Amino acid sequence: MKFKLKLSDILGLFPHALTQGECNYDYLTGIASLENATEGDLSFLGNLKYKLQVRTCKASFLILPIDFEGQPGENQIHLRMEDPSHALAVICKFIEDKILPSPKSGIHPTAFVDETAVVDSTASIGPFCFIGSNAFIGSNTQILSHCHIGDGARIGNDSKLHPGVKVLTRCKVGNQVILNAGVVLGSEGYGFDQVKGENLKTPHLGIVVIEDKVEIGANTCIDRARFDESRIGTGTKIDNLVQVGHNVQVGKDCLIVAQVGIAGSVKIEDQVVVGGQAGFAGHITIGKGAKIAGQAGITKDVEAGAFLKGNPALPVQLAQRIAILQRKLPDLFNRFAQIEGNK
Repeated sequence: MKFKLKLSDILGLFPHALTQGECNYDYLTGIASLENATEGDLSFLGNLKYKLQVRTCKASFLILPIDFEGQPGENQIHLRMEDPSHALAVICKFIEDKILPSPKSGIHPTAFVDETAVVDSTASIGPFCFIGSNAFIGSNTQILSHCHIGDGARIGNDSKLHPGVKVLTRCKVGNQVILNAGVVLGSEGYGFDQVKGENLKTPHLGIVVIEDKVEIGANTCIDRARFDESRIGTGTKIDNLVQVGHNVQVGKDCLIVAQVGIAGSVKIEDQVVVGGQAGFAGHITIGKGAKIAGQAGITKDVEAGAFLKGNPALPVQLAQRIAILQRKLPDLFNRFAQIEGNK
């Protein structure tokens, strides 16, 4: 990534960090990996697996762990701190604010805003958006192009909806929420009853509620509840292409990675971490702080703090032992075959 950023601005973001070395560059011009960085670039060591690459890295500015052993090269600065990955996130946010400024407040002339909708004067409504009747858009919220905000929907303050987001009828989005492109909130849940061989739809009358500081990845869908509400708790971060079924309740500060599927009426308590492509059967509870490995199949309740993997899911240590034994099965069968052949 290329940009132009004053070195003094970066140093000013971390006044308490330990600085070593000198650099004759007043500006940094890019961010790159340790392996690919050149003079004028910023790089960082977030994973100790790559620590040997620091010695040969050509970057002019390196963010390193506080206990890293080594000295800066010629025309190179080392900035040492407890969490280099967090520092990089701070720098990227600083750069984003400079190169991707917020759109101006106001309503684009191509947008449709119903006369009964309430849009704060500091909000921004982008091209070709639809804002339905009795909808509410809070202060400093950005609704980018081609978004649909349904009748009676509410979007809080300081939130950002990227292009193509759909917030359907009566759904509620809190403050400081980020909805990435293509997110759909409030689509009808998957509910059918078989009657005399025919699949009959059960209409869903509920809504979706997204609490404050939630981030939802591109093309993720959260279905509305049958009668009440599907809810995503404060601070939870959901990745791309996740399916959340009707009546699901997700707690606070959870992490849900891409392509997870959550069936209806699942309750996920606070601080749960779910790996990519994991699947959840309906009407189960996942206890606080549980960790679910990628591609795990969860078919029953999970205790708080448990760590499960596999399909069907098992405690991680047991699952790993079984995996080791499975790799030994071919040799075991060969031994049986030899024994049978010698009879």
